[in-house]
Amino acid sequence: MTIPRHRLGSSAVRVSALAFGAAGIGNLFTPVSDAQAEAAVDAAWQAGIRYFDTAPHYGLGLSERRLGEALRDRPRDQYVLSTKVGRLLEPAPEADGDDLANGFAVPATHRRRWDFSATGVGFSVEESLNRLGVDRIDVAYLHDPDDHAEQALTQALPELARLRDQGVLGAIGVGMNQADLLARFVREADLDVVLLAGRYSLLDQRGLDELLPLAAERGVGVVVGGVFNSGLLADPKPGATFDYAAAPDDLLHRALELKAVCERHGVPLRAAALQFPFGHPAVASVLVGTRSAAEAEDAAALLQHPVPAELWHDLKDLGLLSPEVPTPTGS
Repeated sequence: MTIPRHRLGSSAVRVSALAFGAAGIGNLFTPVSDAQAEAAVDAAWQAGIRYFDTAPHYGLGLSERRLGEALRDRPRDQYVLSTKVGRLLEPAPEADGDDLANGFAVPATHRRRWDFSATGVGFSVEESLNRLGVDRIDVAYLHDPDDHAEQALTQALPELARLRDQGVLGAIGVGMNQADLLARFVREADLDVVLLAGRYSLLDQRGLDELLPLAAERGVGVVVGGVFNSGLLADPKPGATFDYAAAPDDLLHRALELKAVCERHGVPLRAAALQFPFGHPAVASVLVGTRSAAEAEDAAALLQHPVPAELWHDLKDLGLLSPEVPTPTGS
């Protein structure tokens, strides 16, 4: 299966339109074995996915180690690898259950510490290179600098830019689950890409208020995560979650309406949700969290599933999408 690639900003980095989110193989919520993790990466590769995203935060380095091992024998120039900085891992003398509280089922042998200083960023990149077993990182994101914007702008991003100039990094960006601060980073920093989670979906288009138009204007690529809004758009039913909490009744009702329209066109809601962001010209890739071979194959199939233009028209006619929201043109 061939999946198209798109360039991130003015960088030389080209990412596949579908990205493998590796939090799951770091034991997010549910443990997986080394073999299952490797099988997930293998299936993604066979499906044509060539962009893999991870972070030190995912399983206290476990995701990076597993991803690096699974990609070890792949030609390095054929895939794109992104990781994140801003959360340093340190040995913890006593386990305190912190990792289970953060959703990662791993022994609490380490703890995380926020650090967006230049020194912390440099150390984080070095540690990630070691865990991944590579000599360069294609994309480095600041990881959720919500409460550290000033340090991120004055220290972390200049250090990432320096490492980009040295060739250690191919592209730099910021990843967050809010759009407003990401827009500030696009305005004030020299970014190649932003990773926007959960704020450009069929249920939440806040990314369209400022961030996406600004990214298109500045030539900054956008990777969209959280297109299923943590579950509601994957399987809308009572008890489904939106942003990792119980979905409010009004959002559940809206998701069920979206599903009904999709079914009338013979399209799974998940396929429409995954393809929706590509209606905006700034969007380069959609990132889907993947923990198994079946999930990798399913995501690739959803990307390829035909979605007629009439489906998007119906969603607008019924008021389920604003007329101003850009949508994909046909299949």
